[in-house]
Amino acid sequence: MKNKIDFANENTGKALFEMAMPLFLATVLMLAYNLVDSIWVGNLLGENGYAALTTAGSVSILLYAFTTGVGNGTAIVVSRLVGNKDEKKIREMTGAILLISALFSVLLTAVLEFSLDRILQIFHTPMDIYRDAWIYLAIFLPGYVAVFLYMQLTSIYRSFGDPVFQMKGMFLGTLINLITDPLFIRSYGISGAATATVLSQVICLVFAILYGRKKSYFSPNLNGCNRENVKDFVTTVIPASMQNCIPAISSMVMVILVNRYDVTTIAAYGVVKNIENFLFYPAMAMNMSMITITGHLYGAGKPERIKDYMKTALIYGTLIEGILTVLVLFSSGRISMAFVHEEVIASIASRGLWIIGIGYPCYMITNIFLGKLSGMGKVNLSLLLMFFYYIVIRLPLALILMDSPLRLDGMWFSFLISHISAVLIAVLLDHILCREPKEYPSAIRTADTHTKGETA
Repeated sequence: MKNKIDFANENTGKALFEMAMPLFLATVLMLAYNLVDSIWVGNLLGENGYAALTTAGSVSILLYAFTTGVGNGTAIVVSRLVGNKDEKKIREMTGAILLISALFSVLLTAVLEFSLDRILQIFHTPMDIYRDAWIYLAIFLPGYVAVFLYMQLTSIYRSFGDPVFQMKGMFLGTLINLITDPLFIRSYGISGAATATVLSQVICLVFAILYGRKKSYFSPNLNGCNRENVKDFVTTVIPASMQNCIPAISSMVMVILVNRYDVTTIAAYGVVKNIENFLFYPAMAMNMSMITITGHLYGAGKPERIKDYMKTALIYGTLIEGILTVLVLFSSGRISMAFVHEEVIASIASRGLWIIGIGYPCYMITNIFLGKLSGMGKVNLSLLLMFFYYIVIRLPLALILMDSPLRLDGMWFSFLISHISAVLIAVLLDHILCREPKEYPSAIRTADTHTKGETA
């Protein structure tokens, strides 16, 4: 068993940088990967093609969010085992995780394929983009099995202190998508975009398997799929995956609301969501870093160092997010035109980004606190915060304000208010519920007690 970054003993700033920077670069590449489809579809297939991709993309966003959440749950479980240096348990748990993941992803994909019409009806998909949205999803969904397994492997590698693979894997996927997308779209339209995406996903999975065999981080024991390991995994993964799905569910509801407007407004909303990724992915990288680091420190019996990592993460994260927000806001019009070359769409998108503005640094801070909560095993608290943030605050506000004279601006203001509310609640929760005790029970060093953190 190898562990590349020693979070318990290395310099805090150095270890956080070594963990977060490759993940940040991986998220930038992930952003580029997702933008390739949007840019080529918008430029080659026009407004209707882009609107269809926006609707279909809401489903894929939910699936990616769910997969990332499951990966975060995997990282919580495995990172504690790695920190505790329990090699036997690592082999058993990784075997159980991979077997469960393969079976579940196949089943979920089959269910979604048979429910495509119902899904698009729920979205109130306009008839002029319905066919393209259906075709994209029908081709995209089989590739989800590869995505699910790939994300599980990257989460396991990350738990060993190796965030570099995620960067390498996303670089490969982005490169393949960049090359194949324009060729396939010109030949096959919207179906070509989906085909290029699936091809890149399958190649990335193959690369992940070969990488793991070469590094020999772990040797999964498929016989480890016993009741105890499955329970430990599932009880962590369910709230972690639900937490990650909540933003995507909120976004899906917003698409339903926006679909009441015209195609131009739908496309503008899609542009905003794509541009927001410039600002969301760094926060996701910091969140994943804090989950892994916190899990390691608990597994190693040194949770007192979490406070040092939190201070460093908040300084790094807020500075990066603030700079990126300013750059994006002042160039939002030009960035919008890169997606769909329509001035009306660029104007709507730019106005929305400026209204939300200050909410993006708040989003970074919230994600750092959520990473700490999840890594400590307080996944249910993290889930509760996300539910309050996106569902209790954002959705009712959007419904009320979009029916007011503000109309579409009302949605942007609901985003802003929810971002500010979330960071205030996260800081308060951390202050009240996550103060570390002076002495830590020895049980915290064992990975199979990770769910006890829920009641700490």
